[in-house]
Amino acid sequence: MLRALLNDEAGFIVSAELVLIATLLVIGLIVGLSEVQHAVVAELNDVGDAIGNLNQSYYYTGFSGAKRRGRGVKASTRGSAWRDTRDDCDNNQCDIACDAPVQEGPKRGQ
Repeated sequence: MLRALLNDEAGFIVSAELVLIATLLVIGLIVGLSEVQHAVVAELNDVGDAIGNLNQSYYYTGFSGAKRRGRGVKASTRGSAWRDTRDDCDNNQCDIACDAPVQEGPKRGQ
């Protein structure tokens, strides 16, 4: 009975085919998810560029009110203005700096 079990090859081809198909599917899934990641990062970069191009400057004028018969100022406020300048990383102006690789030290206990 043991000899018959060892010589039996009835399911060998089917399992080898399934392993091959599963391997191809996993490789295709990894490549597909990598492309999805790159597409999402590119779209988020476009959104960041659009926000970076917004002009956030503002300006408002002051006003004043005179007392009756022109005798002095009743109330006044000064105007204000703020001018938007380009930030460091607006519109892909930043370079990502990576440190040089460092060799690992010896492991503990060795």
